[in-house]
Amino acid sequence: MRVAPTGNGNINDTYLAIFRTTFSEFRFILQRLNSQVFKRPDDIMHNLKVLTEHVHRRLEAEADDADRIWQLPRIIPTRDGADFLTDEDGHWWRAVTLIASAESFERVQSPEHAHEAGVVLGQFHRLISDLPPERLRDTLPGFHETPRYLAALDAALGTPGGVERLRGSSEARQCERFIRRRRDWAGVLEEARARGELIVRPIHGDAKFANVMIDEDTGKGTCLIDLDTVKPGLVHYDFGDCLRSCCNPGGEETRDLAEVYLDTDLCDAIVRGYMSFAGGFLTEADRHYRFDALRLLTFELGVRFFADYIAGDTYFKTRYEGHNLRRALVQLKLCESIETREPAIRRIMERYA
Repeated sequence: MRVAPTGNGNINDTYLAIFRTTFSEFRFILQRLNSQVFKRPDDIMHNLKVLTEHVHRRLEAEADDADRIWQLPRIIPTRDGADFLTDEDGHWWRAVTLIASAESFERVQSPEHAHEAGVVLGQFHRLISDLPPERLRDTLPGFHETPRYLAALDAALGTPGGVERLRGSSEARQCERFIRRRRDWAGVLEEARARGELIVRPIHGDAKFANVMIDEDTGKGTCLIDLDTVKPGLVHYDFGDCLRSCCNPGGEETRDLAEVYLDTDLCDAIVRGYMSFAGGFLTEADRHYRFDALRLLTFELGVRFFADYIAGDTYFKTRYEGHNLRRALVQLKLCESIETREPAIRRIMERYA
């Protein structure tokens, strides 16, 4: 057996496990859940089981009419039949099936590639649109509720370390000014939910492009992975996050802000792909808030990266000093680009209404 790190996740530790014999080879994904982020790993496993069983039933029922092989990871039970195990240090471990003959990408390769990302997310939302959200547990209370992240930023800015980091960097002060000017708008989705305009549904929770798997032979999307953040929420969180992560040619980790902008051609391809599968269950109000979802999820991630930098890098994994600050600058620059291109983006949204 060989076990080696795989993927670029910022939260869990993920490994590719390979079992070889003289006649065969079996591969699967082994993960150690981050208990600092996920306080109740058993809730994650509950959601994973409920979701995958529901989706697999639908995929099997629709297989004869499908235009491709749709996949989704499946839990591999332990020897005693459990969905996970706990080691002597209290860490939670689980194994899931490896998506066959498919790969993920950090950046979109073409408009066709972007279209497949939209198709995969639209299909995922369609498949779980009839799953009652009350069957899922809220594994991350407040996740994607932007006002809560602003409150966390305020708390970090109120500490001596936070004050020092803000004063010590002109780029940090630039981020703080950008965020401050948009505070009154940041509750747009949660306020719409509170008014009853938007309804709570099952969501993926982390629908960034790196979690879209593309079939190596056909070039078509085959599934979404990294299902730890599945929970009840607004589908707009996923829609905005997918667009945010796909439509920035520079990628999330670039150090060159000149590369960062919203590519409207990629945006068009994603929205077209998404609506081809999700258009059947979205309401008029859902469609109305699509632009706000894109702008807000980009802004929100910038706030989260910046708050983590100010707090001393306690949440996201970092690879160099100031990494979270650089990430925040990328997202806030992208948010600014989205605001500049609002008329063009809204025309795209209306085209696929």
